[in-house]
Amino acid sequence: MEQNLLSLLERDKIIAIIRGIPKGSGERTAEALAAGGITFLEVTLNTDGALHMIDEIRGKFGDRLRVGAGTVLNLKMAKEAVQSGAEYIISPNLDEEVLAYGLDHGVEVWPGTMTPSEIVRAYNLGAKAVKVFPIGSLGVKYIKDLKAPLNHIPMVATGGVDLTNIKEVLGYGAAAVGLGGNLVNNSLIQKGDFEQITQMAAQYTKLANEVELHAVK
Repeated sequence: MEQNLLSLLERDKIIAIIRGIPKGSGERTAEALAAGGITFLEVTLNTDGALHMIDEIRGKFGDRLRVGAGTVLNLKMAKEAVQSGAEYIISPNLDEEVLAYGLDHGVEVWPGTMTPSEIVRAYNLGAKAVKVFPIGSLGVKYIKDLKAPLNHIPMVATGGVDLTNIKEVLGYGAAAVGLGGNLVNNSLIQKGDFEQITQMAAQYTKLANEVELHAVK
């Protein structure tokens, strides 16, 4: 039996976030990220043609890439995302209708949270993991502080994670990180420099894979 999505995410530790890339470049971007070792890909619904992109990437890559929808703000968006083939849903906020819909349809929902109260509420409502956002503004040690009392709740640290701090964030206890523009660089995509995207993906995955050996105390 295949591992569940959360187990796979905790193994791979990175979600690459596609947001606002030029229309028609989704497949090449996904290929470049996969070539660098990325498995989890989030297409935000405020990206032009996002639903088609999700369907296209799922069709081309199958289980090689685990494709989810991001910036899912309400129930209507959640339904459209799942109909387009999204395997999981990620939000910047905690919408209880979206979470309930995911639970009813067997789709993972990792809602956006910031405070301990939001994190615990999301978990108690059935979320198997939460997105902690924006970690760049809160500071990477915020994860360490949260994990002290809430170490049973998997957290995906998103916003402000880069090559200089990814090991620190994961070492402090984040189950995974969400990487947007620091990995999926829109200017590189516009120039067609997909090789650079692949190289950056490989750098991030290498650092993430080293964390088990060098966890921050």
